[in-house]
Amino acid sequence: MKFVAIAGTNKTGSTNRKLIDYITDRYRRSEAGEDGPEVSFETLDIAGLPIFSKVAEEEVPPQVKDLAAAIESSDGVVFATPEYDHAVPAVLMNALAWLSYGIHPFYNKSVMIVGASYGNLGTSRAQLHLRRILDAPELHAFVLPSSEFLVDHSLQAFDDDGNLIDSGQVAKLDSLFRSFLEFAQASKAVTPRAYEKEEMKRYVYVSDPDSPVYGR
Repeated sequence: MKFVAIAGTNKTGSTNRKLIDYITDRYRRSEAGEDGPEVSFETLDIAGLPIFSKVAEEEVPPQVKDLAAAIESSDGVVFATPEYDHAVPAVLMNALAWLSYGIHPFYNKSVMIVGASYGNLGTSRAQLHLRRILDAPELHAFVLPSSEFLVDHSLQAFDDDGNLIDSGQVAKLDSLFRSFLEFAQASKAVTPRAYEKEEMKRYVYVSDPDSPVYGR
């Protein structure tokens, strides 16, 4: 199984980057075995994307197309999101806006959401916000249900080697990732129905504001 991992932040030293690094290191497997299939990760960076604007197809930034291609070719996506004002960060909203405009790499893509915060609530509201965004028709992701993973007081949650300290949290994350593997494998069998494919074609690049073509 090939997954991509995204930290929804542009902050250097973010504990959500630490969480992504921990997940990719812990669950990467070079070969299949009794514990499950081979697992690889590619970590994607969204920090340098330009601010979203409606452009013609040929003007979509190359880095957006590269992100879309990596997501499209994967078996699923792991997000680690911070929380600001009960919502996901602007940098993550910006990336998702680009990745739902004319291109739809998240369509029927399995997604697992985790998050880390300095406070008590561990990004619970941002994770709910992200679920709602990924349920939008232009994204149409398959988000693993009943799967909150919250790291609170995240500045104290990792040791010097970047490992989670709380053994209970580690056990919960292990169980969650096993569920995600099963979910991603099952989701691969789901293909878009014909009418869904036609509906998605309506979300197109529109550079002419007077165009009668449906767009965003």
